[in-house]
Amino acid sequence: MNPLLHQIAADTHPPRVPGASGKPTLDTWQDAPHNRWAFAHVAEFVPTAPIPHRAAEESMRAVVGLDALKSLPGVRSRLEESFTDALVVVRDGEIVAEHYRDGLHPDGVHLLMSVSKSICGLTVGALVDEGLIDPAQRVDRYVPALAGSAYGDATVQQVLDMTVDVDYDEDYRNPASEVQAQDRVAGWRPRLDGDPADTYAFLASLRGGGRHGERFKYCSAGTDVLAWVAESVTGLRYPHVVSERLWSRLGCEHDAQITVDAGGFGFANGGISCTARDLSRVGRLMLDGGLVDGRRVVSADWVRRTVEDGNPDAATGSVFHRVHPGGAYSNQWWITGSERGDYYAVGIHGQYVWVDPGTRTVVVKFSSCPEPVTEEWNRLHARLFRDICDATID
Repeated sequence: MNPLLHQIAADTHPPRVPGASGKPTLDTWQDAPHNRWAFAHVAEFVPTAPIPHRAAEESMRAVVGLDALKSLPGVRSRLEESFTDALVVVRDGEIVAEHYRDGLHPDGVHLLMSVSKSICGLTVGALVDEGLIDPAQRVDRYVPALAGSAYGDATVQQVLDMTVDVDYDEDYRNPASEVQAQDRVAGWRPRLDGDPADTYAFLASLRGGGRHGERFKYCSAGTDVLAWVAESVTGLRYPHVVSERLWSRLGCEHDAQITVDAGGFGFANGGISCTARDLSRVGRLMLDGGLVDGRRVVSADWVRRTVEDGNPDAATGSVFHRVHPGGAYSNQWWITGSERGDYYAVGIHGQYVWVDPGTRTVVVKFSSCPEPVTEEWNRLHARLFRDICDATID
C-alpha cells in the first residue's frame, strides 16, 4: 500500500445513525441519513492522504455564533431546513458569524464533494502562473497516456471550463453511470468485475466525439485529468501539489485530507475534506485577487479571468443556467452572471464557498442534504447566501 494512505483500524465501528436502518457502509455512506455522520468521517470508509498546511498558528478562538446576523430573521431555521452541518461567514477578512450542528466543531473536517474541483482550478492556476502549464496546449502534450482518449486532443482550458466532448453520465443515482463507475474505482463504492484498476486507467478509457469547446458538459472526470496534468508537470503526487501550491500558502490552521485510490491517485474532483474556517480562506483568496493576508498565492490575472472570461452560451439549458441566467463555468468555478458579480464553488449535498464582491463577504456552508442536487436546492441556497451577504453585521 502507498505509504501516504491512512486507514482507520479494522476494529473501528461506525455508530448507528438516528433514523437509519443499520450502520453506514461503503454502499450507503453517501445516502441520507447516513451522510449526516459520514461526511465528517470519510477516512473511516475510504483511504486518505494528508494535504499538509505546514507552519500555521493554531487557533484557540471560540465559536463566534450567529448573533451578528440578528438583522436576518429566521436564519437559524433556514440553516436547519437546509441540512446545515457548518456555516462560516467572513466579512472584510474577519469571521463575523459561525454555526456548527451538534457533533461538529471548528477543528472538524467535512467532505467538500465538488468544491474540491475549484481547489484544483486554483492549483492549476498556480502552475500556469509558474509557466509549467499552458492552458492553450493539448492535454496529451502533458499526459501522453491520454492520447486517444476523450481528453487527449482537448486543450487544458477546455478541460478547466468543462467544454470537452466526452461520453460520461453524471447521474449520481444511476448504477450504470460513469460517475458511479468512477466512484467505485476511487474506492467510494464496492468494486465490480471489470472495473479499471485505478483512476489513471479509468480516465484513459473514456471516449468522446472530439467536438470540444462547443458546449458545457459537466463531467467530474475532467478535474481528475487536470490533477494528472499537475502530477505530470511537477513530478509530485496530487496531494503534494495542492499542499505546495495552495494549502500551505493560505495560512490554514489544519491539514486537509483527500481520498486516494488503489494507485495512490488523489480524488481531485470530490475527495477533499477540511475545516470550514480553512475553506473560508479559499474564498478570501478569490475575493482579494489571489492574495491572502498579503501573500500572493495565484496571480490577479488568473482570478480575473476566472470571474470574467466564462462563456454564458456554453451553459445554456443546464440546471445552473436556469437558476443563474447569463451565468458561466470558468476555471472550475461557477459565475452567476448577476449584477452583484457573485460566484461560487459547490459540491453535491450542499457544500459551498460563496463569494460576494460587493459586500466583501465569503460564506462557507457544509451540508448533508438528502438529494445530491436539485434546482430547488440551488435556488434556496442562492437566496440564503445573498440574504446573509446583505445582512447588517453588528
